[in-house]
Amino acid sequence: MTLPAQAQTIYPLNRAEILAGAKFDLKVEFPGAPEQAAAKVTINGQDPAAVLGKSATFVPREDGGDYSAYWIRDANITKPGKYTIEASAGDRKASVIWEVYDTGAPKAKNVILFVGDGMSVAHRTAARILSKGMVEGRYGGELAMDDMPHMALVSTAGTDSIVTDSANSASSYTTGHKSCVNALGVYCARNKSTLDHPKVETISEIVKRMRGMSVGVVTNTEIEDATPASMVAHTRRRSDYNDIVKMFFDVQPDVMMGGGSPNFLPKSTAGSKRGDEDNYLSKFEAAGYKLATTKTELAAASGANKLLGLFNTGNVDGALDRFFLKKGTVDKFPDQPDLTDQVRASLDILSRNDKGFVLMVESGRIDKYSHSLDWERAVYDTIMLDNAVKIAKDFASARNDTLVIVVPDHAHPVAIIGGYDDNRPGQLLRDKLGVYNAAGFPNYPAPNADGYPDKVDVSRRIAFAFGAFPDYCDTGRPYLEGENVPAVAGASKETFVANEKYCTVPGAARRTGNLPFDAAQGVHSGDDVILTAMGPGAEQFRGRVDNIRVFRVMATALGLAPTQ
Repeated sequence: MTLPAQAQTIYPLNRAEILAGAKFDLKVEFPGAPEQAAAKVTINGQDPAAVLGKSATFVPREDGGDYSAYWIRDANITKPGKYTIEASAGDRKASVIWEVYDTGAPKAKNVILFVGDGMSVAHRTAARILSKGMVEGRYGGELAMDDMPHMALVSTAGTDSIVTDSANSASSYTTGHKSCVNALGVYCARNKSTLDHPKVETISEIVKRMRGMSVGVVTNTEIEDATPASMVAHTRRRSDYNDIVKMFFDVQPDVMMGGGSPNFLPKSTAGSKRGDEDNYLSKFEAAGYKLATTKTELAAASGANKLLGLFNTGNVDGALDRFFLKKGTVDKFPDQPDLTDQVRASLDILSRNDKGFVLMVESGRIDKYSHSLDWERAVYDTIMLDNAVKIAKDFASARNDTLVIVVPDHAHPVAIIGGYDDNRPGQLLRDKLGVYNAAGFPNYPAPNADGYPDKVDVSRRIAFAFGAFPDYCDTGRPYLEGENVPAVAGASKETFVANEKYCTVPGAARRTGNLPFDAAQGVHSGDDVILTAMGPGAEQFRGRVDNIRVFRVMATALGLAPTQ
């Protein structure tokens, strides 16, 4: 009988788009654990070893499972075209079709990929209102990310769900292959070990191997977190932080910056989160990296050839906390750099390579603050991202050899629905909500030179609504004492209830959650996201595209597989 389509026994999966010359693992899983003599695999009717130039390995009952596995690791195909892969064992058959593509000659020398993690349309709109102002329905200016000539809608679904997470969505950008939730740089197979799933090469590995280009990875989350890890990692489980640090060391991006220092420290060091005595700070320093742990040290490291910046034990604090409220971990880490500081330092180092560079920059706390239903913090980090985009645009506009892309990895279910006005009559939060003409305009103070109003607790505020949430109490006000914690553990195991801390705020509205009871915070949505781009190759973005097309445009702009 024909294997069911959902079995997905051939990896890469059907309709995979593979860059000519890029490395990948071919894996076929045979249900029922047939012997090798009964199993057959072909590529365009030929022995795969002849097509891929590598010998195959057959593993009966892999990991003790009820299946056998056929592997060819680190394969590549250099000739563009359609490839049909067929696998059979007895009367069981399956087939997939791959497209191997070339790119033509290079158009761009450099690529700068900005990822606004979870950045949805409402985040961009609110950032524009706060940073540019609005009078009689017209903005006082444009965001740097808006003022770009090319735009596309990007669909973000993965291989296992209409709603993605940051791992497989970012991995689609950095590998050109879709995958499943929590996976980085691999297809999700049946392997028990998270590190044994069939791998696909990342853009960092490709450009260093093929071109000798420089690579930068910049974030304000932990450097091991999903989006930055997607530049180097191959694991089924995004939480494999210690293994991801090793993968960073194996690839050695020329610039690495973010938080997450405990996973670099040996187990015996206070505060370490490693399970071994490997000291990756020492390893990186021995490999020629300059270490920076503060904004001051970052400024002093501008002359370095390689840079490792670790500015917090966890995530770097967001713009609203660092610049205004002084909450989060600002008291412990008072000298954390801004994303703009990191981008300036990165461009200074990476641009010295005559062969070019690829730089990925993530504003990751847009997502994290949206999970905690804390929109003001998320939007201030959207403004911070836009300031970093402006720096990249200025760099690119002076040279015409750099592709700049701004794109979220996924969306959140968020929207601006009106405005809260403390002077409206009534006691309830909904009494304070004005919609349509009653919404009017907020009265945030004029932004400073960096686009930030110095006050968010004003009398007329944006009403920013979340569409997916646990039980929580909505105050309609910014969280001045620290990031919102909407729900806390309930009496029953793995259930969460509203955080009563906020329920006593005058006018607070108790919201009955619409998520499963084990959800403590908001979740992502399956909405398309907006991409904007400029520079050579950006014209390829138009209409609606799948997220894997972002990788393909970058690879094509750089000419990573020139037409033979």
